[in-house]
Amino acid sequence: MLDFCDKNDCSDEERIKQKILSLLIEQKRYSRDDIIVDKQFDIIVDNKVHKSSVDILIKLQEVMLMIIRCARGSLVTREREVLSCARIHDSYLIPFSVVTNGEDAQIIDSVSGEIVGHGLDSIPAKPDALEILKKIKLYKLAHDRIEKEKRIFLAFDALKCPTECN
Repeated sequence: MLDFCDKNDCSDEERIKQKILSLLIEQKRYSRDDIIVDKQFDIIVDNKVHKSSVDILIKLQEVMLMIIRCARGSLVTREREVLSCARIHDSYLIPFSVVTNGEDAQIIDSVSGEIVGHGLDSIPAKPDALEILKKIKLYKLAHDRIEKEKRIFLAFDALKCPTECN
């Protein structure tokens, strides 16, 4: 297993992230260069800057293809959070949103919001992701929809902060 955090100072979420990073590199054949971990970004709402981060992003051929949220517990409670993040993180919707607890996963089409895969095995391997990339169209949301998605994401971000923020 890859070590991305000090085992003595590793939260449950970090252990899950470590497990998923190992899966992505060792089984799904992504390179470290394809993966962005703990990317910080700003969300501007009502002229206020809010800082947040993304657990894992998969970037292939200069396209953010997949966003992954690692959290313990029920996946259904995290689906809307990762979906809203996929819709606001970049200038286009990140095509796939994944939520995982390290044992299970839900893969969500970020455009439709529909679950398109269940389980860790359904996370596409890099060769499959490259084929998907050839066929997908990147979408932009209307400005008013982006503002709504920002507020949804910030609501989830505020809920997790008391337990996950220092």
